[in-house]
Amino acid sequence: MMRSNERKGVLARYGVRRCRMKMKRTLTTIVLSLAALMILSSCGGKVRYPSYYTLNLPAPPDPPAAENAHTTVAVREFRASAYLRQGAIAYKPSPEQIGFYAYDRWAINPCDFVTNSVIERLRASGHFAHVKLYDGRPGIEYVLSGRLEKLEEIDYAGGVKVEVAISAQMTNLASGLTVWTNAVSELGDVNKPDVPAVVTEMNRTMERAIEKLLTPMPADVAAGSTAVDGR
Repeated sequence: MMRSNERKGVLARYGVRRCRMKMKRTLTTIVLSLAALMILSSCGGKVRYPSYYTLNLPAPPDPPAAENAHTTVAVREFRASAYLRQGAIAYKPSPEQIGFYAYDRWAINPCDFVTNSVIERLRASGHFAHVKLYDGRPGIEYVLSGRLEKLEEIDYAGGVKVEVAISAQMTNLASGLTVWTNAVSELGDVNKPDVPAVVTEMNRTMERAIEKLLTPMPADVAAGSTAVDGR
């Protein structure tokens, strides 16, 4: 009987110790959490959320009546290097180094933006009877493919600049021949060293680059030419 009582006493004391240890661990966790919150508060307090930006070019004029245009063209989605498609706005502190803003990101894929802008401007040119996004369906005579080569802030060439580079080519689906090709690179000066000013200049520089890419418009394609070089 005594042994049974002793065993119960031992178990009771063990249970009390376990309860105290558990409470001690809980209190330690609370204290550490409060300390971490105090440290964060002393470092600024506010949680920083990402800022999102988009390119925004003026809409092209309404297309003229395409009386003599019979050619149809589809535009493939423009390609780009992986670092331009991951969402963060890129900058180059040196020719060999690429950095990314941690809290400043593109709201849409820049490749989608360039693709849609090229489609709108080809439609507005009046050189083609029909322009659409390439979907693999038949009934299209030409396909325009392109690549966004550069869209970044430049910090090493004296002052802050932006660089936009685009290349494109048009292929006759029936023959497989490349009937038009062009590549452009444009620089723009940033007048204020912050991200909104950088994006504003990227808009202006992108507009110049796309207009230059499509000038002259590949109008000779609609006229039946088989080999045109826009460079």
